[in-house]
Amino acid sequence: MMSEPDLDPGLHEPMPDAAVESPESESLDQDNRLKPEFVRAVKDAIDEDDGARVYALCEKLHPADIADLFELLDEDERPRMARAISDLMGVEVIAELNDWVREALVEALPADVVADIAEQLDTDDAVAMIEDLDHDEQQAVLAELDPEDRAAIEAALSYPEETAGRLMSREFVAVHETMTVGDLIDFLREHRELPTEFWEVFIVDPMHRPIGTCALSWILRTPRNIPLHDVMVRDQTLIPATMDQEEIALRFQKYALISAAVVDEAGRLIGQITVDDIVHIIQEEASEDILRLSGAGDGDINEPILMTVRTRLSWLVVNLGTAILASSVVGLFQGAIAKFALLAVLMPIVSGMGGNAGTQTLAVVVRALATNQLTDSNTWRMIFRELRIAMANGFALGALIGGGTWLLFSNPLLGAVIGTAMVVNNLTAGLAGILVPVTLDRFRVDPAVSSAVFVTTATDTMGFFSFLGLAVLTGLA
Repeated sequence: MMSEPDLDPGLHEPMPDAAVESPESESLDQDNRLKPEFVRAVKDAIDEDDGARVYALCEKLHPADIADLFELLDEDERPRMARAISDLMGVEVIAELNDWVREALVEALPADVVADIAEQLDTDDAVAMIEDLDHDEQQAVLAELDPEDRAAIEAALSYPEETAGRLMSREFVAVHETMTVGDLIDFLREHRELPTEFWEVFIVDPMHRPIGTCALSWILRTPRNIPLHDVMVRDQTLIPATMDQEEIALRFQKYALISAAVVDEAGRLIGQITVDDIVHIIQEEASEDILRLSGAGDGDINEPILMTVRTRLSWLVVNLGTAILASSVVGLFQGAIAKFALLAVLMPIVSGMGGNAGTQTLAVVVRALATNQLTDSNTWRMIFRELRIAMANGFALGALIGGGTWLLFSNPLLGAVIGTAMVVNNLTAGLAGILVPVTLDRFRVDPAVSSAVFVTTATDTMGFFSFLGLAVLTGLA
C-alpha cells in the first residue's frame, strides 16, 4: 500500500474561493441551480437600474452560473445586465453561454470589444463566438484582431461547420523526436508561451507530421537521458481536419482518448481536440438526434420563436399529408364501417399500437447507426432480429386484444380479425422501423430527421388496411 507523507494539518484546510458555493447558498439550491428568489432579486435590480446591486449579487457567482443567469433573464434584460457586470464578463462567461444567448449579446457589443474577448479565448471558443455573426460583423471583428489571431480564426472558419477544423484548438505542445526527456522538461519549464493546460506532448518529424505522443505521466517518471523516440507511443489516432464531429466523438469513445492530433491533407499537425470538447459534442449530438426524431428543430428554449415555428410547422405539414394518406385508406372501407360501426371504434387501436412499436424499433436503429453498431456487416442480422421481436410482440398483443374483444363483444370473429391485424401491423412496424432509417442512411440522408414520418405513415396505413381489409374478407362487415 502507498503511504501518505506527514503533511501540515493546515494544508488540509480548503482554500477560500469566492466561486465555490456551499450546497445550499444564497444563490444556489442543493441541486446547484440558481434559486428563483435570487433570479427575481437580479431582475428587480435590473428593472430599478441599480447596477451596483446587480454587480454585488453576481460578484460571487462562478462564470458558469453567470452564464446560466443570462439564460434565465428576458431578452431585453440581458444587455442591461451585461453592462452592469462588464468587469465580470470574462472569457469564462462567454465560453459558457448558450449559443443563441451568446450570439445576441455579441451582436450588441462593439467590434473592438468582441475582438478583445476573442483574443483571450482559445481558438475553438473564439471561432464558436464569431462564426454565428453576420458576414459584415465577422469582418469588422476580424479587422480588430492581431494578425496572428486573425489568421488562426480565418483558417478555422474556412472549414465546414461541425468538423475538426472548426472544433480544434491550435494551442498544443509539439517537439522533435531528437529531444531527450530532460530536454523536453527544460523546454516546458522555460517557454512561457506554451498552453497552460495539456495532457500529452506530440512528437513530430521534420515535416511537422505527428509520429507519436508522450503522456505527461511518462515524462515525469522517465530518466532525463532517455530519448523521446524510446518512450513515445507510436500508435495514435489522427483526426483529419474535415472529419465530422460525430465521427470524432465515436473515435474518442472507442479508443478511450484524452486528446488527439488534428492533421491537414498533407498529414501535418495543425491542432488538437481534447476530451472536454468531446463531452459537449456527445451531449449536442444526442440531443440533436432525439429532437430531430420529433421534428422539433434545435429544441433550444432560447431559439427565436419565429425560427422554432418555421422548423416545427414544416414537419407538421408533412405529417398532415401523411395523415391524409392514411385516412384515404379508411375511405376505401366506408361501406364496411357503415355496416359495422364497431370497426371505427377498434381500428385506432391497431394503428396506434403499430406506431408505438415502430417508434421503439426506430429509436434503437437510429442509435445503432449513430454509434456505428449497425453497419453493412450486420444489417441483415439486425433485420431478422427486429422481425423476430416484432412477431413475438405481435402475437402477444394480438392474443390480448383478440381475446379481450371476443369476451367484451361476444364476437369471436371480430377478435380473430383484430388479433391478426395486430400481428400484421407489428411486423410492418418492425420492418419499417429498420428499413426506413437504413435506406435513408445509405442515401446519405440523416435518418433522425425524416424516418419518423415514413414509419408512422407505414404503420397507420397498414393498420387500417389490414384490420378493415380482413373484416371485409371474412364477411364481418
